[in-house]
Amino acid sequence: MTEVLDNEVLDMQAKADSSIREALDLIEKGLGEMSDRQIVPSSEVADLLLDVRSVLAKLDAEVSTN
Repeated sequence: MTEVLDNEVLDMQAKADSSIREALDLIEKGLGEMSDRQIVPSSEVADLLLDVRSVLAKLDAEVSTN
């Protein structure tokens, strides 16, 4: 029984790590694309924030159900 719980905890941690890496990759990509410009449309910033929120919300839903 303990082994099953340990495996579930490890699986949940791996999903969390993956989602965090995905969010960080989105941020890095977005910042890289925006850094060469002085003016960035607010819609592009909003799109980036929505993408990051989506990844983190997915992680939050997985953690909440476990």
